[in-house]
Amino acid sequence: MIDAWNAVGLDYAVLGNHEFDIKTPELLQRMKESKFQWLGANVIDTKTNKIFADTPPFVVEEIGGIKLGIIGLLLPETKQTSSMEDSLTVTDYCATAKKLVKQMRKKMKVNAVIGLTHLFMEQDKKLAGCADFDLILGGHEHTLLQSASNGTPIFKMTADARELGKFNLNFNAATKRLESMDWDIIPVTDKIADAPEFAWVFDKYKDLLQKLAEPVGRTGVVLDALSLSSRTKETNVGNFVADAYRNAANADVALVNGGSIRADLTYNVGTLTKRDVLSILPFNNPIVKIEISGKTLREVLEHGVARSGTNEDGEPGRFPQISGMSFKFDTTKPAGSRTSEISVGGKPLDEAKNYTLATSDFLVSRGGDGYTMLKNGKVLITADAAQKDSEVFEAAIKSAPDATIAPKLEGRIIRLK
Repeated sequence: MIDAWNAVGLDYAVLGNHEFDIKTPELLQRMKESKFQWLGANVIDTKTNKIFADTPPFVVEEIGGIKLGIIGLLLPETKQTSSMEDSLTVTDYCATAKKLVKQMRKKMKVNAVIGLTHLFMEQDKKLAGCADFDLILGGHEHTLLQSASNGTPIFKMTADARELGKFNLNFNAATKRLESMDWDIIPVTDKIADAPEFAWVFDKYKDLLQKLAEPVGRTGVVLDALSLSSRTKETNVGNFVADAYRNAANADVALVNGGSIRADLTYNVGTLTKRDVLSILPFNNPIVKIEISGKTLREVLEHGVARSGTNEDGEPGRFPQISGMSFKFDTTKPAGSRTSEISVGGKPLDEAKNYTLATSDFLVSRGGDGYTMLKNGKVLITADAAQKDSEVFEAAIKSAPDATIAPKLEGRIIRLK
């Protein structure tokens, strides 16, 4: 990715939560290889009380006599949604922006301030009221979003570079005041010719790309691996992956946090490749097996739908894709009391009974996506002994009759309201 971004000619990038899924030494090495500037003003190393990797709190870019202040900010949920090391912390983005934007305006005399963010849209809207921004360009959600708050335009492009956002800031030459703004959202499709200066990147990774193109099986139905679907409702991909986890670990039930399904695509009937497998499950998480009570299992499902349908996070990565169980939920009820008619193995949930659960070690050992209740489960298959998520997924495809899968919706998850 760094080679690709270097070739593209990127100038600035903001740290996102999944940058911290790799170990700090490797992340620092990737940042060192970057020919562009990383930003993340509210990511703090508690060992030094400095900004992570000694990145600048902000940068001032002067273009034609106009001074642009640029600041990067990361969402506070990073500790729950990544494998961020304990020594790192994410401070309040609002307080950070208030202090630094004021500094840019007063001391650096910038003519405009641009926020590069990895926040939820509701947080971006709040940010626009915390400090004097002229434009906020965000990430985190995987869909095209356009909004405004406190007079500040806010834009997010679709994930995986499917669009290019082009923004023209128009300044008065005499007063250097920002007078207007124009923008265009450009679809990135195969109609755009390959850039010759990018050829060396393809050549460098030719062997890897060929390996990723190897077929592992087929799908006989359209597979829904869209992020919005995985984070809001039962999907056929979610069912298949959860079934694969449960079968691989020989567990009563299985749970896949919807945010771990990353492809954000639908797959048409036809061949599935290693690239498809890794696009859907890229994190290489071990699938562990634990024993928990029925009461805890209810807490797990309640947590999974606690943010569903909210303005703050309408696409929660914690949303559960499941196997071996079913339930209904109602988003109009208070968080913690939304689920009903929970069944396991076709029988009503028994809160006094123990059940075995197959799920990602990220959820168990780190309480990832806020699943802290799983930390108290009795571990039956440890991370060291467990198969990786993509390995389990690929093996399940290959073991299907004629290596052809056809998962379907079964009413495992029903949203009432």
